[in-house]
Amino acid sequence: MLTGRRMTVPKVLCCSGCGLVVLTALYAQRPFRVYRSLEPYDAIALPPDWQEKTEFVFGRLMYPSHPNALFGRRFRFGFGGDWREGGTSWTQDYPRADRHFAMALRRLTRIHVRSAEQPVNLDDGDDVFNWPWLCAGEMGDWKLTATQAKTLREFLLRGGFLMLDDFWGTEEWGRFEESMKRVFPDRPIVELEDAESIFHTVYDLDDRYQVPGEWALRRGTTYRNDGAVPYWRGIHDDRGRIVVAMSFNSDLGDSWEWADEPHYPEKYSALGIRVGVNYVIYSMTH
Repeated sequence: MLTGRRMTVPKVLCCSGCGLVVLTALYAQRPFRVYRSLEPYDAIALPPDWQEKTEFVFGRLMYPSHPNALFGRRFRFGFGGDWREGGTSWTQDYPRADRHFAMALRRLTRIHVRSAEQPVNLDDGDDVFNWPWLCAGEMGDWKLTATQAKTLREFLLRGGFLMLDDFWGTEEWGRFEESMKRVFPDRPIVELEDAESIFHTVYDLDDRYQVPGEWALRRGTTYRNDGAVPYWRGIHDDRGRIVVAMSFNSDLGDSWEWADEPHYPEKYSALGIRVGVNYVIYSMTH
């Protein structure tokens, strides 16, 4: 399904043991557990090799929900759910999208990828520093505490990478910025130019289009709110490295989650997976 320029990944394997090792050298890892999902498939089976020791793990960032969250506080389990137990906005697309993307990353690169995700709570002491690559969705719904924002800022400035996805329109962007400005009050969010190396690490992705959620296609559209135009944004550190990459007005998580379903168009999964692969390789080599 996926074609494009490929790199030799021995370089990636080397870099996975250098630039990001500062994050993982000193901390005991929290045990793996499965949380209830916002999606209607809580009983999805764990892959048989989920306990395998690997060089890369898909980290799923857990977060408390905003009081005005679109989902999470009321969508499936009623009002007032405890985000630390799942069933709120951070579990949108989880765990199916995470595991599908891990499978794709295994097939499309030579990175040794764990087949199961790792939910990561910023309140769990130093645990976040064990998981150098994090992804989160429904960013119009997050509301970080001051302590969580400080921990996330340290994680990013010490070599971590954060991919943010699935938030739409002016209102959700405003809620997203509340917490992002707590993390980086002095670093601008910028439009990522086509020439950025993050779009050329494995696949050349100059032609990026809006990736709709499966939910949108069922409604006969490709977006919600006033989010008709896709944006690819980011935040750089002092060395010019992208530490936060945002797909605003797109739903890459759904493109992973529904990649094996015939009713979801292949062209969206093809782009969404390519973008994810590039982000992982970029994070391991820059």
